[in-house]
Amino acid sequence: MENQTKVGQFILLGLNNDLDLQYIVFAIFLLLYMATLVGNGTIIIIILSEPQLHGPMYFFLGNLSCLDIILSTVTGPKMLQGFLIEYQPISFNGCMVQLFFFYLMGGTEGILLAIMAYDRYVAICNPLHYSVIMRKEICILMVATAWSSSFTQALMHAVMTAHLPFCGPNQIEHFVCDIKPLLKLACGNIHLNLIMLTIGTTCFVMGPFIFILISYIYIISFLLLKVKSRNGWQKAFSTCGSHMTVVALLYVPVLFNSILPTMGTPSQRDVIITVLYSAITPVLNPLIYTLRNQKVKMIIKKILEKNRLW
Repeated sequence: MENQTKVGQFILLGLNNDLDLQYIVFAIFLLLYMATLVGNGTIIIIILSEPQLHGPMYFFLGNLSCLDIILSTVTGPKMLQGFLIEYQPISFNGCMVQLFFFYLMGGTEGILLAIMAYDRYVAICNPLHYSVIMRKEICILMVATAWSSSFTQALMHAVMTAHLPFCGPNQIEHFVCDIKPLLKLACGNIHLNLIMLTIGTTCFVMGPFIFILISYIYIISFLLLKVKSRNGWQKAFSTCGSHMTVVALLYVPVLFNSILPTMGTPSQRDVIITVLYSAITPVLNPLIYTLRNQKVKMIIKKILEKNRLW
């Protein structure tokens, strides 16, 4: 099929920011990006180097940190550039590549959080069979399924968007090549693209969220019916607390966007949600898991003390 695209590049309008504060905001987001790389990189290195952290939960956490690094790198540099340059050109192919990785990371993270919820469910509700149910081969298969299924949907989004005719204008109301602002610029039939976007949102956003809710309903029911000791409740919530916090950080902005559609224009809401999702959440995830996980804190403390002796 011949590509009818006439637009050779797009212009990312970035974040509409006050010129008086743009350098301060640039410095803040640069620090956030650097903290994301250092924090998540540290988590990955610790998990790989410490045999104590080679269990399922930390395997999933390592994948989550990897996702956060890639997602921040896909969106962060362009966003930072937008604070220094008013209009940022991006080639057509570069835009499609960015779109692909943006949806690849987003879809994989949604499924991965659902897998982590299932892991917590098995650990709390079926602890005697945990080592059998969550054995290494099953964990690898689940994570591979998350990556491969997200790869398929991201590729479909990118290919279908790339085959749309873009006749101008070419200014994207965003700091990243997202599907919604791109569809606004298309001068062809976007009905199939909208259907695919709805299917993708259902399968990779709302589907995992519903699965997470069901998992925690089962966990809470089990605790109410089977666990009577206060110590048992504390142990369960310390196990699930970090995961629930990360889920809240990801889904609360999305749900507010759906429930409160009057707050700003759709493009403004999408930009705010993308900022939270791609710049704020990735830097908080390592802090959340580190501060709430005694084993990780002990290992980090041991490493710091060892380096101090040197």
